[in-house]
Amino acid sequence: MTDAATIQKTGRRKPAPRSQAAPPDPHRSESLLQRVILPRTADPLSVRSLYMDERSGTRLAPVEPDPAEPTAKSLNLTVSAVTGRRLRPTSRTTAVLPEQSEVSFGAYFNGFAAGYWRRWSTLTEVHLKLSLEGTGRVDVYRSKADGSHIYVRGEVLTTPGRHELDIELDLRPFEDGGWYWFDLTTDSDELALHSGGWYAPANAPGRAAVTIGMPTFNRPADCVATLTAIGEDPLVLDAVTAVIIPDQGNQKVRDQAGYAEAAAVLGDRLRIIDQPNLGGSGGYARVMYEALGSTDCEQILFMDDDILLEPDSILRAVAFSRFSREPMLVGGQMLSLQARSHLHSMGEVVDRNAFIWRDAPQTKGNHDLADQTLRQTPWLHSRTDVDYNAWWMCLIPRRVAEDLGLPLPLFIKWDDAEYGLRARSRGYRTATVPGIAIWHMSFIEKDDTSDWQAYFHYRNRLVAAALHGPDSPKALLKDTFKRTLRHLMLMEYSAVALQAMALRDFLTGPEALFPKLPVVLGEIRAKRAEYDDGRPLNSATQVPLSELDALASQVFPEPPVGKVKVGLGLARGVLRNLKTPAPVHRTVPQRNVPSRNAQWFVLAQLDSATVSTPDGRGVTFRRRDPELFRAMIKESVALHREIARAWPELRRRYRAAQESLTSREGWKHIFDVHPA
Repeated sequence: MTDAATIQKTGRRKPAPRSQAAPPDPHRSESLLQRVILPRTADPLSVRSLYMDERSGTRLAPVEPDPAEPTAKSLNLTVSAVTGRRLRPTSRTTAVLPEQSEVSFGAYFNGFAAGYWRRWSTLTEVHLKLSLEGTGRVDVYRSKADGSHIYVRGEVLTTPGRHELDIELDLRPFEDGGWYWFDLTTDSDELALHSGGWYAPANAPGRAAVTIGMPTFNRPADCVATLTAIGEDPLVLDAVTAVIIPDQGNQKVRDQAGYAEAAAVLGDRLRIIDQPNLGGSGGYARVMYEALGSTDCEQILFMDDDILLEPDSILRAVAFSRFSREPMLVGGQMLSLQARSHLHSMGEVVDRNAFIWRDAPQTKGNHDLADQTLRQTPWLHSRTDVDYNAWWMCLIPRRVAEDLGLPLPLFIKWDDAEYGLRARSRGYRTATVPGIAIWHMSFIEKDDTSDWQAYFHYRNRLVAAALHGPDSPKALLKDTFKRTLRHLMLMEYSAVALQAMALRDFLTGPEALFPKLPVVLGEIRAKRAEYDDGRPLNSATQVPLSELDALASQVFPEPPVGKVKVGLGLARGVLRNLKTPAPVHRTVPQRNVPSRNAQWFVLAQLDSATVSTPDGRGVTFRRRDPELFRAMIKESVALHREIARAWPELRRRYRAAQESLTSREGWKHIFDVHPA
């Protein structure tokens, strides 16, 4: 059959002869970079799309032959008409493809993110190794940074026996991004995948010796599930030097069902350290303190306690770190635990002017990989560079930790971003690598900028900005004052009170950070409880219901568009908030407002309202208070002016204190003075 006929039938160019694939060399040194892994038995169909793309022949971008390949030709490829049955995983690393089927491993966990390895590693080539049994074909593709697909090479398996493939692939074409992946196709017989993976052609430098740190606060079931996942995978277990859990809650991991079995597998690798609630930064600082002081690890891996672990991500993070050109932080991405096919963020950066974190440019948040797979989403193929990686999963080489010190005593928020910026200032970069990931509870069911965490958002943002931010705080303070106004329009008086508390504590200076660490949460809760929006109710039925009829109660104003309309809306909101509210609305809410409709341009025109919480579990009864509005505006203006005036001196003080705030000695004092 001619090449053209082959393409017409299958949508692909006739593969190179089998002799073109490099035969396995038993004397070659090699190192596993990432295994081919399959979904768990209980995973829903949407999660399968993270491991394989079963939409046979679906292409968003054109498929082209690779001009660098000696067998490549200029051909116009048609879309494949093959529609096969689903791959049958038989374990986490093995599967069977039935006859007359096709599956692509061009998916999140099994595609090879070549652009990241090209940019950050010492490698110039990678080997795809597959152990297959049966007849069929293997086709390898790559993509460019714009998402277009290029056919690289293929193998036809004509005999029914065992086949050990070792295909050498060039990493040089991936300066700006791109992926490798492979497809399997069968005709009259099934094809078994016994194992597969992407390998380096030489042994990795250094050792795979990772200490996993997972601080926890009352998440014992999640912790035991993660410990079990670590212990169930022999390759992962071999790479783990220690697992350190600072247990900061009153629901102890040791008391959870299944703990004894998980602990027995980990043996003396597992260390549970009871300590008071010092927040995430206190937990991660304890992990790093113990890892550097009492283990011989080469890597320290931070992970959150409320995650679902893909164990292979540990191996991939360690491998990426070992092959990196220079020591660097290796970040794992976050997949949503509520909607497990959703990628939360491709990577995050910090705006150095306004000093706020955000998604990296040209990326999209909460992307559903079941709806638009890797092969169908061009922007996923461009390499995304970041400033930091959140500590839901982040690997820090021991050498970097020894140089940079421990996290700042910030309790929560900005500790991970500050550490990434600190690393960058010392010449250590961060890579957030696709295919290295955990599932974590997404943030769609909470607004932590308005609840008790508001204090930490404001104070810690200012601390990080003093250490790594601009000479002038004008843009930052303009943004925080806008947030003051927004909170007030929303009748979120507790959030404004916590903001003022945060600004005052920042002005106090770095000397207050360690003393505040064990007591600040209690102070925040007491302050928040002084205000209506800080005292949630179980239901709106606990107060009189609004008298609006069914139609009117469900109609809300459209958001103002454009600077003029926004300005007019803001002016009307301020004037309304200065007027005395109707007395009846102190006890009867003017409206019952769903969380999704609780916008400033809605609530600014009301005297009172019940507002449901983002997680739908309760409501707050908010009542407008003109006197409080005036007092809070006045205090906020004064605090912002004082920070602007004192900024140069505050920067000097915080920068001078950074070494002591991140030292082992500083943290040791906290651990010793505040034992469990």
